[in-house]
Amino acid sequence: MMDRLPARLWTDALIRRASLAGASAFVLQHGDDERGDVLVKVARLDGTAAAYTPSMSLDGERIFLNLAAQGIGPEEAAVDEYIRRAKARDRDLWIIEIEDREGRHFLTEPVEGAAP
Repeated sequence: MMDRLPARLWTDALIRRASLAGASAFVLQHGDDERGDVLVKVARLDGTAAAYTPSMSLDGERIFLNLAAQGIGPEEAAVDEYIRRAKARDRDLWIIEIEDREGRHFLTEPVEGAAP
């Protein structure tokens, strides 16, 4: 298993990828620069959203889980409630919101769970 990038560098790259593709991305909560986990919200600007959280695959690689598979969303209010609870649990958590009408997440890691 490879060491992962510092959280700050990883989030900067995600925001840049979204921006280059014509989407908007914002830091809603600044987590620990080195080791903070990242929760990604994708708002489709129509009242729906998706949330993605990091996990590990069986072979030890970093993946992201689409939380729709756990019943979180697609209503944006439900995703926002999950994020509110996550913020309360983990002060080192980065929260990135991407606004994209197409619902693209711009993650380069594998994503498991329901389709975006």
